[in-house]
This record gives sequence, C-alpha cells and structure tokens, in this order.
Amino acid sequence: MGKLTPSLAAETEALREAYAALNRNDIPACVKGFDPQIEWTEPAEYPGGGTYHGHAAVKAHLSQSRGSWAEGSCEPERLIVADDKIIVFVYVRVRLKHNMEWHEGRLADVYTFRNGKAIFRCAHSPTGGRLSSGLASKAQMETDPFPSSRIA
Repeated sequence: MGKLTPSLAAETEALREAYAALNRNDIPACVKGFDPQIEWTEPAEYPGGGTYHGHAAVKAHLSQSRGSWAEGSCEPERLIVADDKIIVFVYVRVRLKHNMEWHEGRLADVYTFRNGKAIFRCAHSPTGGRLSSGLASKAQMETDPFPSSRIA
C-alpha cells in the first residue's frame, strides 16, 4: 500500500480500531469514528440485511449481530484508499452460539468519509453474501473482489 495522506491515515487507523472493537464486542468504540448520521448498508442476503441510519440503529444492528457469535472475528486483511473512500477487505470467521459449525468468508466493506468521519458504509461479497467454508479465496478477492455478476 502506498503512502497515505495524513487525513486518510487517521481514517484508516480509525477503521482498524473499529474492527478490533467489534471483535472484542465493544460496540460504542466500534462506531466512534462514524458520523452520527451514518448510513450503513448490508446486502439483503446477509442475516440482518438492510439499511440502518444513525449511530443508534447501527449500534443496535451490530450489537444483535455480534451478540450471536460464540466466538470468532472480522479481520481486515487489506485497506485501499480511493479519494474519499476506504475499501476494507475483510476475512470473517465466526461460530454462532448453539452451533458447532464455523462460518467463514471474505467480503469488502466500502466506507465514504467526510470531515474525518465515516458517513456511509456498504458491504459487498463476491459470492452473493453467503458465508461458508471456502466462500471466496484470498486470490479471488485480490483479482476480482466485485465480479460483475454480483454487483447490483
């Protein structure tokens, strides 16, 4: 990754901290770098898929989603800065409560920033939003993270 401008370096670090907070189930810290009026979109195929507006709705969504985990994490593997956007390539591996099966896969979260805060976030999956073993290889994500057949 090339050298970041100072303003985007701060936003990139804020996103790394947000994923770390999510993984430790600290939802207030997770949304700290988001604008109070953030628009948060999950594909319809995702559990809890839909659009959420503002801190309260995003906190409720993340609390419900994270609360279903017995264990696991969402690990940012690569971050790419493009204008006012940061694309985060994420490896998800979670085991849900009352379930012994692990769910894993790769996705990309796209954040748009204004005045140092994330104002918009949209998740994308190269496989239509399903998390399962072997969902998308790292090579697939690096060569074509958004296959045309998956973009609405």
